[in-house]
Amino acid sequence: MRDAKFGGTMLHYCQKMMAGEVPIPPVAQLIGMEMSVVRPGRVVIELEISQWHASPLGTVHGGILCAIADAAMGLAYATKLKEGETFATVELKVNFLRPVWQGRLRAEGKVVSSGRNLGLVECDVTDQDQRLIARCLSTCMTLKGGQAESDEVVSDHQQPFVRRPQI
Repeated sequence: MRDAKFGGTMLHYCQKMMAGEVPIPPVAQLIGMEMSVVRPGRVVIELEISQWHASPLGTVHGGILCAIADAAMGLAYATKLKEGETFATVELKVNFLRPVWQGRLRAEGKVVSSGRNLGLVECDVTDQDQRLIARCLSTCMTLKGGQAESDEVVSDHQQPFVRRPQI
């Protein structure tokens, strides 16, 4: 998701992604996220709820709500970045306000404050009837120069995933 790959700013990249000119991130494909609005400082992510989003209780899993909110907030922040900059989320807070079982969700991320190094972004997750499902807040840190250039994932974890035996 770097401008070196696709040219321009992150706003430009998001616009290309929404137009289908560049691929969407694998996690967005996996979960079923769709970007429906992209403007400087504002991004809307939508999700049609399916059985694959359910928690053991049958409601949409909180992690799914968090994922669509994080995507909306992160991309909203990214649209305010200059060419050559990227960012990292340093804090994420979610208030789950009501359960949801089915329908379409809308996560609207908006930049509240964008400073030289840190920014504050908010997001409301609503259902198709505009009921508030979750309210979220994120702190993002702008990465510049060498901080923004690394695509390598550094991990010392070498063991494959092993399923624990059932008790």
